[in-house]
Amino acid sequence: MVCSYILLALTFPIAICFCVKVVKEYERAVIFRLGRLLPGGARGPGIFIVIPCIDTYRKVDLRVLSFDVPPQEILSRDAVTVAVDVVVYFRISNATISVTNVEDSSRSTKLLAQTTLRNILGTKTLAEMLSDREQISLQMQSTLDEITSPWGVKVERVEMKDVRLPVQLQRAMAAEAEATREAGAKIIAAEGETKSFKST
Repeated sequence: MVCSYILLALTFPIAICFCVKVVKEYERAVIFRLGRLLPGGARGPGIFIVIPCIDTYRKVDLRVLSFDVPPQEILSRDAVTVAVDVVVYFRISNATISVTNVEDSSRSTKLLAQTTLRNILGTKTLAEMLSDREQISLQMQSTLDEITSPWGVKVERVEMKDVRLPVQLQRAMAAEAEATREAGAKIIAAEGETKSFKST
């Protein structure tokens, strides 16, 4: 009898370390007991207890996260290939749903952002991409948010960082701008000559 009390006293601190868990203010823990989701939703912030060998849990970070969508080569509606850099800001809005409805909500959101970017920008002309960045970002944000909502993900913001044109197109646009400036200068010079001719 005394041995059992001694054994309990010796193993109790170790058992507590394995049973008592802590989640921070910005985290939640989704607990599964024998593979089934525990009722009551995600636990936290604070202390919660798990039963070793029976319970498993996953911590979910609720802070806003961001990722760069890898530069995408996109063919615009007017058949111009552009490279677009986009940043997506998102957060987990429901920890339980994000764990149970999708295997990896962060990775799935990244993949979805790539395809959504291609789909939306494929319907825009180059001029629209350059002039309507804010509108395109809002459209992409609302589309992503609608699709990721069943995953427990809230897309906060999408920002287009850069729209890069092919080098050949940049040269052609620079040559066109130079030609326009030269034509404007010639017109101004001709008007000046006409005025000076009339005044004499």
